[in-house]
Amino acid sequence: MTSSTDTECDSDTRLRELMARGFQFMQSTDSRGELLALVGVRGHDNVIDVVRLESEDHVTATRMPSWEENVFAPNTTWWHSSGPVCEVLDELLELPDDHTPGSLLLLAGI
Repeated sequence: MTSSTDTECDSDTRLRELMARGFQFMQSTDSRGELLALVGVRGHDNVIDVVRLESEDHVTATRMPSWEENVFAPNTTWWHSSGPVCEVLDELLELPDDHTPGSLLLLAGI
C-alpha cells in the first residue's frame, strides 16, 4: 500500500541536499535571458558530478572523471541518468560520495 507521501516529489529538499554536498548551481539562459536550465556542478576526489534541470520531467545527471575538459560534453562518463527530477536526483544522491569505487585502483594501474 502506498500513501500520498510516497508518491510526492519534494525536489526542493533534494536540491538542498545537493547544495549541502557542495554542488554549485547556475542558470543557463538563452540570448533573450530566458531560463533554459538550472545546472549544478560539484568536483570532488577524482570525479565531477553535473546535473541539468530543464523541467520537472527532463533532468540529466552525469558523473565523469576529474580530467574531463568539458563537463557539459564529456568524452568519458562513469554514470549517467535522465528522467523525472526526483528519480534522477535520488539516483545522484545514492552515488558514493567520496569517489567512484575501484577507480583509484584503475588510475594506479592495479
